[in-house]
Amino acid sequence: METLNHNNIVKIGGRIVSELEYSHEIYEEKFYRFHIEVERLSDLRDKLPIIVSERLIDVNNFKVGQLVYIEGQFRSYNQSTNGKNKLVLSIFVKEITLDNISENIKTLNDATFVGYICKPPIYRKTPLGREIADILVAVNRSYKKSDYIPCILWGRNAKFCETLSVGAMVRISGRIQARGYEKKYDDGTTKQMVAYEVSASKFGLVTESDEAETVQMDSEE
Repeated sequence: METLNHNNIVKIGGRIVSELEYSHEIYEEKFYRFHIEVERLSDLRDKLPIIVSERLIDVNNFKVGQLVYIEGQFRSYNQSTNGKNKLVLSIFVKEITLDNISENIKTLNDATFVGYICKPPIYRKTPLGREIADILVAVNRSYKKSDYIPCILWGRNAKFCETLSVGAMVRISGRIQARGYEKKYDDGTTKQMVAYEVSASKFGLVTESDEAETVQMDSEE
């Protein structure tokens, strides 16, 4: 069985595009947030949120425009606003490198998770007939906590996912991406929003013998 240290692994690189901002404090340890921009092979870019401890960075050596390499986890928490809960996602830093980084790091975006499907998969087709499925995966963390990771699957993976039940244990590998959308309110106004999700390139069930039954790769850039 996967240990809690290995069921949520993110390795990502990119360019810093925002200043450090104070996020929160736990047991006298301060945490800061910033954003990095990660390039795709298609020349699109994903602007992703990062959370880092003050103990892992030198504030004086932190500059917008720097290349950065990060190892960490994709984490979530529920933010309550006006009685409504919103799932907030960010990449939590375990290790960070800011010096002597190759330009090739700009496209690094690898995420691997082992967790449980916690909502019925939503399967659909695009107007052009492309198969898509949305799933929410609960990934266990220390201290009896869990991170809830939205994932999107394509093609054969999406079709296979349609048959799975809540509680199925799965392994997913892919990239973290930012997706813009327009939220409409009851008064007719709209607001541009951003959702974060994992676009899966590999997807499989985890069996009792802890071996994933790999399904045909079918990702979208």
